[in-house]
Amino acid sequence: MTTEYFGKGDPARSLALLWRTSERASRKGKPDLSVDRIVRAAIEVADAEGLQALSMRRVAERLGVGTMSLYTYVPGKPELFDVMLDTVYGETDRSEDVPGGWRGRLEHVARENWALYLRHPWLSQVAASRPVLGPHGTAKYDYELRAVDGIGLTDVEMDAVVTLVTGFVHGTARGAVEASQAERETGMTDEQWWAAHAPFLSRIADVTRFPTATRVGEAAGEAMGTAYSAERAFEFGLQRLLDGIEALITRRTTT
Repeated sequence: MTTEYFGKGDPARSLALLWRTSERASRKGKPDLSVDRIVRAAIEVADAEGLQALSMRRVAERLGVGTMSLYTYVPGKPELFDVMLDTVYGETDRSEDVPGGWRGRLEHVARENWALYLRHPWLSQVAASRPVLGPHGTAKYDYELRAVDGIGLTDVEMDAVVTLVTGFVHGTARGAVEASQAERETGMTDEQWWAAHAPFLSRIADVTRFPTATRVGEAAGEAMGTAYSAERAFEFGLQRLLDGIEALITRRTTT
């Protein structure tokens, strides 16, 4: 799975497009195009076919227009990609009445990000090191920070906690997408793969040489029905992550 990077386009053009400061009206006699329609079509292409299929030509085909028509509204693919990211970030729920205090709010943030990755698997290919500087990405970050505002953390720690949670979701979701792609590419489910390999593993497995791996592997396999479950990793990891943050908050409020 390749990694894509936000911010490859011209900064001035990307920011103008993200904040819609210079959107052009459609030409008379031309199909009713807009930045929003183009971006939505691009997201649909990426959802259905992956980022490797995304191109200005492919988006134009989906819209039923000529490729050059898109350049009236979008400078190029890098800037289009920036707006795609910002647009899908606008899908996360930002409820203000989430129960459970800061822990409930952070869990809500994590689950909203998890659901976003599952809706748009291509997001797991996007490097998380740079922020999306559009209105939706900024609002998303602001909401996530407010989940831990006023609970005893410094501003730097607030940012670190949000980065920790969203980074955990990014990594775990990438595993979920890779598992789904493995099944699609090989034509075999995990259960089928293990059934095909089990007879050979039983011949070469050496319990005396790898006793811990054998014991734990068998226990995990029986519990999950597979060698790896992204959903189980997410649920277990999220709770342990929140436990660690709780320990930090407790230290901050008792010292």
